[in-house]
Amino acid sequence: MSVTAVIKKNSYFDSVSLMSISTKANGLDGVGQAFVAMATEMNKGVLQNLGLLTPELAEAGNGDLMIVVVPAPGADAEAVIPQIEELLTRRAPAGGGAAISYRTIAAAAQADPGANLAIIAVNGAYAAREARKALDNGLNVMMFSDNVPVEEEIALKALAHGKGLLMMGPDCGTAIINNVALCFGNAVRPGPVGVVAASGTGSQEVSVRIHALAADPKTEAIVLVSKPPAPEVEKKVLAEIAGAGKPVVVYFIGGSEEAVTTAGGTFAASSLDAALAAVRLTGLPSAQAPATDTAHIESVRARLTPEQTNIRGLFCGGTLCDESMYALLNAGEEVWSNIQKDPEFVLGAADPSRGHTFLDFGDDEFTNGRPHPMIDPSNRLARLVEEAKDPSVAAIVMDFVLGFGAHEDPVGVTLPAITEARNIAADAGRHLEIVAYVLGTDRDTPGLAAQTAALVAAGVTITTSSTATGEFARAIVREGIKA
Repeated sequence: MSVTAVIKKNSYFDSVSLMSISTKANGLDGVGQAFVAMATEMNKGVLQNLGLLTPELAEAGNGDLMIVVVPAPGADAEAVIPQIEELLTRRAPAGGGAAISYRTIAAAAQADPGANLAIIAVNGAYAAREARKALDNGLNVMMFSDNVPVEEEIALKALAHGKGLLMMGPDCGTAIINNVALCFGNAVRPGPVGVVAASGTGSQEVSVRIHALAADPKTEAIVLVSKPPAPEVEKKVLAEIAGAGKPVVVYFIGGSEEAVTTAGGTFAASSLDAALAAVRLTGLPSAQAPATDTAHIESVRARLTPEQTNIRGLFCGGTLCDESMYALLNAGEEVWSNIQKDPEFVLGAADPSRGHTFLDFGDDEFTNGRPHPMIDPSNRLARLVEEAKDPSVAAIVMDFVLGFGAHEDPVGVTLPAITEARNIAADAGRHLEIVAYVLGTDRDTPGLAAQTAALVAAGVTITTSSTATGEFARAIVREGIKA
């Protein structure tokens, strides 16, 4: 494999900027694969695993920037490097006007005394240091960075608590505060439901479903959303319900109905149930959830060969992955995943799929040194094509997350890989069902309707919620079960 690397000494860039640059670099003509990142030990480890770590890169320091290019067949990497360097120097904002940048958080806070929030999106090795600087300058903190040691997280939250400030994160990618979306978020109308989530896409999913269900006009009900919590954490959280003073809907994936109702909460078995319950509790008029298209499920099953018995889920959102996976687990199916709680069924990021496999491409193992898949979906696109080669695969299930911070056209960038995957299956005499759920609203850019229409035009089956996605996948492989 031909690898061209450039090291820029003492050239620091924050991780959000590098995510965007990596995405654009991978879209340049002549690029087979591009990797633009700081030369931390973690990032160099990623390059080592990919077979891209040269001796020069191995010697680079934490403050050095790495540009690594594997050229496309017949392309000249040396011609691509200047184009990537140009991406690094484009500092003007999209709306025009001069960009204002500061070298330190203290300088930024001093220049804009009205600012009250800092978003930390540097590599995890530097994140706690920068968050502490923000807190010391009187700023609330939202830490997008992950891979931060627990002891540093605890120290930061203790510091924030003592100062009366918010300290969200690490690995906090979604928030809507006073109807302003931070990092990843959707454009939803304001209303009387507050969402508290230990999950980014889980909070997005519930807020989007409420947006779609409620007719609209301060917090009259609370929804708690989480991936499967540890029992001791679940117990502590549920103990707070009695003193909330408001109705609380609890959707903990795989959680106990008895524990929730005993604590005085309203149990939700799915994200859709949570949204419906919240809308009912606040008295807002709402629509009914769409009915299941059982005829379509049967038509899909009729097109499959006897060997096609497996579902492969390729997700950007961890909670969306979890909810779909649990739909199969609750039906008695075995599911392998990188976020499985059962160690017997855990897969690593580099492991091949087996049986039913559901992967969260936003999990730390996939994002070490790489952009989040909601920004750069290249890892998922490659896996999509690979899964299509497996004759046991009946359907590939995917999510597309719209909104602030996400890729400007997540469907458009994926359609070529969908076409390639279906052609691979068709050439082998197989039908491959592609199932997609688009998480977004009519207010997002790009909008929900346009992204959905593009998928429908490509022959993709559309589900209407995260809950429906899991139920549809389960129905395909469980004869006699209707979604």
